[in-house]
Amino acid sequence: MSTVDRPWRGIHVATALPFDDDLSVDYDGFAEHVRWLAENGMDGVTPNGSLGEYQTLTDEERARVVEVAVEAAPDGFGVMPGAAAYGSGETCRWIEQAAQAGAHSVLLLPPNAYRADADAVVEHYRAAAAVGLPIVAYNNPYDTKVDLTPDLLARLFAEDLIVAVKEFTGDVRRAYEIAELAPGLDVLIGSDDVVLELGIAGAVGWIAGYPNALPVASKKLYDLATSGQAEDIAAAVPLYRDLHSLLRWDSKTEFVQAIKASMDIAGRKGGACRPPRHALTGAAADRVNADTKAALEKGYC
Repeated sequence: MSTVDRPWRGIHVATALPFDDDLSVDYDGFAEHVRWLAENGMDGVTPNGSLGEYQTLTDEERARVVEVAVEAAPDGFGVMPGAAAYGSGETCRWIEQAAQAGAHSVLLLPPNAYRADADAVVEHYRAAAAVGLPIVAYNNPYDTKVDLTPDLLARLFAEDLIVAVKEFTGDVRRAYEIAELAPGLDVLIGSDDVVLELGIAGAVGWIAGYPNALPVASKKLYDLATSGQAEDIAAAVPLYRDLHSLLRWDSKTEFVQAIKASMDIAGRKGGACRPPRHALTGAAADRVNADTKAALEKGYC
């Protein structure tokens, strides 16, 4: 099926959010960024994820970000907002808001106010699925302390509660077990530094960070990694090696600052983060700066 039939497939960029000097949201800049990503071959955007600093937004800002993304998206370009909230009721309200704005699907973490058991996770996704938008589960046990294991994903999929999973554990073995236990559940690459491994394992999408700065090179890497052709895999390896020092920032605590710094170097508006995040300094800043410039010098953009 195509991204039209399954609008969560392909590359959805977990969008960084630009701020003005007073740290108010630069909605015009964000709209321009969505259009630019579409022009550079991306299949959609995922606003209001951690990279979009949704935790620092007011309800009004968070809702407007979704509306701006939908307004800026050209025909056929997917919008998959993050719908995370501490309570299931609040999650449902964010899914309703996304549906009203015209989003095509939502990305949803499991309950993360406490270490929820399997039954609580299922009930959470039942409530969310009842709203009506396709639900992409987001497995990030590092931050949520709740692991959407392959058997739990199979349980959610068997009830038609989810259509896909953003797999962020970095454990590439899981893709094969998910395919065995829940055939038909789409696996989406969840961290940039395993795009080749999960592409080979059969992933049909990538919720990606570094295309905010380097969309063309990212698309080339993804297309090669997911083609299923041996010659394409061989061609992907040197590109992957060249970019991996940047891609692995997506799995680090400072991923927002790093990706925004790379955007600035690449001529995009990354800019500042809202507190308590602060700009990279010292060796980390030097490494991102040097690696981004090296990628650009090689023609990666």
